[in-house]
Amino acid sequence: MAEKGIFDGLINAVTDRDEKAAAAAAKKEADAARAQAEQEAALRQEAEAKVAAAQAEAQAARAQAEQAAQQRDEQATARANAAAEMDRLRQELEAEKAARAQAEQAAVAKAAEAEAKAHTYVVKSGDSLSKIAKEIYGDAKRWPEIFEANKDKIKNPNLIYEGQELRIP
Repeated sequence: MAEKGIFDGLINAVTDRDEKAAAAAAKKEADAARAQAEQEAALRQEAEAKVAAAQAEAQAARAQAEQAAQQRDEQATARANAAAEMDRLRQELEAEKAARAQAEQAAVAKAAEAEAKAHTYVVKSGDSLSKIAKEIYGDAKRWPEIFEANKDKIKNPNLIYEGQELRIP
């Protein structure tokens, strides 16, 4: 029985030694696995941080792009408004020019009418071209001027008729 006790003691000792070695190896493996897990966790955190930074950069880029697009839209709207205002002003200017031209034409026509009336003479009984020239110009020798201005109405300078309206140049 004593032998059995020694043998059991030896077995127990070897078993303890093997168990301790196995435990030490298991601990070593566990420590290595833990270290590897920690390293993988650190890499995962680093990767997640990079992803978060990339997402933040992408968000900032999108915001910048949206802002740039909004500015382009605002500038395009401003250009369109400016062009519309220029068209409106151009139309107003053209309308004003047309009105001014029409007013000038009316004034010229009125002046021409007034001038025509002012420079006409209605022949009276006993008038001759030389008598009319003497009355208007103060010189009877200027009668050919009146004749030339009225050739469409006077065929013979010696024949003018009462009531006839003559242009006086």
